[in-house]
Amino acid sequence: QVQLIESGGGLVQAGGSLRLSCAASGRTFSRYAMGWFRQAPGKEREFVATIRWSGGSTNYADSVKGRFTMSRDSAKNTVYLQMNSLRPEDTAVYYCAQKSTLLSGYDYWGQGTQVTVSS
Repeated sequence: QVQLIESGGGLVQAGGSLRLSCAASGRTFSRYAMGWFRQAPGKEREFVATIRWSGGSTNYADSVKGRFTMSRDSAKNTVYLQMNSLRPEDTAVYYCAQKSTLLSGYDYWGQGTQVTVSS
């Protein structure tokens, strides 16, 4: 089993920044990629960013490109999401997830951390 613990959420004004962290523990030796997703009230969960564990290549949703940066610290089994130029529409619960193999979906999820951006 893998446990994912997010932290770093909070309340910030529009234009501000936050950095989310996601620490992984447990059976972490099989990991293809990590991802961040978010879910706003009344909306479906949506993809935000992903990072390949080997090599560190990243991919972002169009809505966050140029504002958000995902990174990883392999030694700490932790991924980060640096969020800059935040907008009220970024308000959501942000979830960290692990994709264990190339062919699997995101099979482990954290409990989520709330990000609220005030206008």
